[in-house]
Formats: sequence, structure tokens, C-alpha cells
Amino acid sequence: MEWPWALPFAGILLSIALGPSIAPKFWHAHYGKIAFGWAALTLAALALFQGGPIALATFVHVILTEYASFIILLFALYVVAGGILITGTVRATPCINAAALAFGTAAASLVGTTGAALILIRPLVRANRARAHNVHVIVFFIILVANVGGALTPLGDPPLLVGFLHGVAFPWPVQHLWLQTLIVAVPLLAIFLALDFWHFRREAGGQDDPSQVDPSAEPLRVRGLINLALLAGIVAAVLGSAAIKPGIIIDFYGSRLELQNLLRDGMLIVIVLLSLWLTPDEHRAANDFSWEPIREVGILFAGIFIAIAPVMAMLEAGRAGAFAFLLQAVTAHDGSPHEAAYFWLTGILSAFLDNAPTYLAFFELAGGDAETMMDPLAGTLASICMGAVYMGGLTYIGNAPNLMTQSIAREAGIRMPNFFGYMLWAGAVLLPLFVLLTLLPISPLLNLR
Repeated sequence: MEWPWALPFAGILLSIALGPSIAPKFWHAHYGKIAFGWAALTLAALALFQGGPIALATFVHVILTEYASFIILLFALYVVAGGILITGTVRATPCINAAALAFGTAAASLVGTTGAALILIRPLVRANRARAHNVHVIVFFIILVANVGGALTPLGDPPLLVGFLHGVAFPWPVQHLWLQTLIVAVPLLAIFLALDFWHFRREAGGQDDPSQVDPSAEPLRVRGLINLALLAGIVAAVLGSAAIKPGIIIDFYGSRLELQNLLRDGMLIVIVLLSLWLTPDEHRAANDFSWEPIREVGILFAGIFIAIAPVMAMLEAGRAGAFAFLLQAVTAHDGSPHEAAYFWLTGILSAFLDNAPTYLAFFELAGGDAETMMDPLAGTLASICMGAVYMGGLTYIGNAPNLMTQSIAREAGIRMPNFFGYMLWAGAVLLPLFVLLTLLPISPLLNLR
């Protein structure tokens, strides 16, 4: 397969990037049809040039083995997190905002970037809604909570879970990536704090005047606590599917459906039903809960998953594929892995492709043996992990919670930047830190040299 097979994927990316800016009303009314059109074009081209059976097998494989598990997990986290209601009066000062971002960043490796983002985004939006300048709060939230914070455990971000499923030890990321994560997260929090203080001082009434304290302020309370138990159930279901492998596989039109994955998805659906049943409706109403954000993400990513299939096939073909030049780029003259190249290429592609399959493509490109990757090639594995997780924050589509967080904030009335505007924001703060990671004189300690 040659490069023209990537055109439908480029088309859906451009649609997502330009549609909301050029024709917002048309886009929000018809984005489902647009995503369907690019997916249909991909499958029609496969049927025409590769044959109907190949097109059907591709569709079945994408939907049943990749998209279904992805959207069911995301749906479960969305519903359960939407039932957790944090109430109380919070004045969105820079210190409070920074503390919320720091807490979310730390929690992301425990409950996943999606879980942490969906639990905290609505309270943070409510707290900052009255501020004149609040867009930067959500931008840094997406970067830190929805991406960087998930770098320390397989629970944190889908790429690391893929590595865990392929044999990478559970504690390996935190043992090898804690310092790099601090080098990225701490400056980001400092930059945010400085920027938020600057905006806060410029806003009318932004001074810390004791007379502005609301005498009717309510203390913070967390309601819908049953959903915290259900969130633990989601984590247990994901870990259980990775740890328990009975070896029972169902073959459906060439796609291998493993029993443990089917059981996991079934458990997640049960957890969703329990959350809807056990959570009072007023909790979701107070959270401004709606189905539109998950609907938008589900539809757009369905189109992305189908349109990306030829691109992933070309990547997985290695030296025999259209992207064989990538193999040369990540290999030094002496045949050893070029770790900085692995970091940047994995990251840049993860920003525009789904970061989990991108991680897997470069994992396989580096050899694919977990034992070798964890020890003699630890620097290469660290580079792939960092690229896939950190650079997922460069675009709205780099990681699933990015687009969902943007959608929730937009529904709440925050004027979020468009696709390219967000890229400028994220690139301005992240790219210098990535260059720093690459060039630090202690790079042997960072596994990047």
C-alpha cells in the first residue's frame, strides 16, 4: 500500500481541524455524516482495490478488536465520573487552580487520564466560569491531567496499557519515567501558575480582598460516592483482563476475540448500568451532565479508527511498507536504536494518530520483545513511552480525553480554541520542554541518549 491510502485519514483530520472554525453550525449539525463519509471512502477503496472480503475483514477487525473496547472503556469512565458530584464554594484563585491541576496530574496514573479528567473537569469549569480569562486553565488541564499525568502506570494511559499487555512489567514505567515526568510536569505547573496569576491580577476584582469572601460559602462535599467504588471496579476489570488469560479465543471473520477482553467489556457495561441505576438523577443534573460529548467522541473516533487502518498497516509493514523511511530514521549508523528519534517520531505521530496503536507500531519496530525492551533497550522503550504519552497533549485528538474535555468545556460556555489554536498553545509550552528532555546533559539518566 502506498501513501495515497492515507488520504482519507488526512481528510478526517482536516475536517476535525477546520470544520468547527470555518463552518461551526454546519459541523456540529453534520459531523457524524462527515466522519461516516471518510470511513466509507476508506472501506470503498479497500473493496475496490483489495477486494470486498478484505474491506469487510478490516471493518470487522477495527470495530470488534480495537474500537469497541476503546469506546466501551471511555463510555464507562464517562458515565461513572459523571455521577461523582463535587459541590461547595470554590473561588478559582491561581493557587486553587494549580492545586487542582497538580492533584489531577498525580491521580491520572491511578485512575487513568480519562478518569481523572472526567472527575475534575466539571468542578474546575464551574469554579472558573465567572473569570474573564479561563481558557488557559482548560488548556493546561488537558496537557497535564489528560496526558502527562498518565505516564507512570499502565492504568494511566492506553499506550502503557498496551505495553503491559505485551509483557512490560507493571512497575516499569514509574521506575524509569518518574524523573522525566517531573521534568515536564513541574515546569508546566510553574508556567501555569505564573500565567494564571498574571490574568488574575488583571481581571476586575482580582485582588485578594477579604471583603470579597462570600459569607454564604459552602464547604466542599463529594456526592455519588458509590461511583468511586464503581471506578475501582473499572480499574479491576482492566487489570483483570490483562492478568487472567484463559487462552480461549473466538475467531470472527478473521478477527481474534479473546475471552478475557469480552468479559472485561461485559463487566464495564454492567458497571455503567449500575451507575445509572444507583446515582440520583439530580447529581448528574447538577454536574451539567449530557450525552453529547461522549456521542461526539464516539462518532468521530469511529471514523478515525476506520480511516487510520491503512496507515497502521503501512506502519506495521516496517521495511516493506510505505513508511520504511521511519525505520531508517530511528536506527543509528551502527545499527543501534536512535532513542531521540524514537521519542520524537512516536510523539509526533501520536499527536495525530491514536497514541496506543502508534506506541505498538514503534514497539514492534524496535523488536517487540518485552524482556529485551525493559533491560538492554530500556532507553528505547522509555523514549517510545514518553513520546506516546507526553505528545498526546499536542492536539485535541492525541488522546481520547482531550476532545472530550474540550467538548465539556465548550458546552459549559468556555470559548475553547479551535484545533490549530490549541496546537499553538500546547506547542508553545510543550515543545521547549521536549527539547530540554532531549538535550539535558544528564540524558543517560533519562534514557534518552
